Amino acid sequence: MKLAILLIIAYLLGSIPSGIWIGKWFFNVDVRQHGSGNIGTTNTYRVLGKKAGTIVMIMDILKGTLATSLPFFFNVNISPIIFGIFAILGHTFSIFDKFKGGKAVATSAGMLLAIHPILFLCACIFEFSFTYITSMVSLASMISFPLIVILLFLDNDPWLGTIGLLLTIFIFIRHRKNIIRIKEGNENLVPFGLIYNHRNK
Repeated sequence: MKLAILLIIAYLLGSIPSGIWIGKWFFNVDVRQHGSGNIGTTNTYRVLGKKAGTIVMIMDILKGTLATSLPFFFNVNISPIIFGIFAILGHTFSIFDKFKGGKAVATSAGMLLAIHPILFLCACIFEFSFTYITSMVSLASMISFPLIVILLFLDNDPWLGTIGLLLTIFIFIRHRKNIIRIKEGNENLVPFGLIYNHRNK
C-alpha cells in the first residue's frame, strides 16, 4: 500500500502542468493556445518571456527530482528510477491536462539530478552548448540524450543506461513533429545562437 501511494504521488508530482499554471495565474495566458502549443520551457519562454520560462524549467526539473527522491525520503526498497519514470509519465500524460503534456526533457533531467548529479551537469552543458550551436532546443535535446546514454554505459551502469536508452527513444517519439520541421527547415529557433545569428545577418 505504501509503495502504491508513493508511486501515485510521483505521478501526481510529474503531472503538475507548470507552464499552464504559471501562464494562467500570473499572465492570464494559456500557453497551449500560443506558439507551438507545448506547455514546456521553450514555448513558455517564447510566449511569456525569460522569467516565466526559467521558472517553468526549474519547476519541471524539480518535480522529477522530488519524485525520484521519494524512496530515499520514505525508506522504500525499490529503485528510484521507477519513481522517476512515473513522474515522466505524469508530465507527459498529465491528469491535470486531460492526459496530455510536455515532452519530458526537463523532468527526465530532474530524475538524472536525483540519481547522478555529475551526469546531470554534463547534460546541462550538452543542452546549452547544442542549443547555442543549433538555436534549436528540440535538436539540442535529441543530441544530448544519446550522449548521456553513452556516458551512462561508459560509467558501467547498464541498468541506468538501458533506462536512458528507452527514454531517448521516447523523447525522439515525442519530438516527431519537431523532426519533420527540422527536415523541412522551419523549426522554431530560440532568439540566440549560431544559426539564429546567421539567419538574421
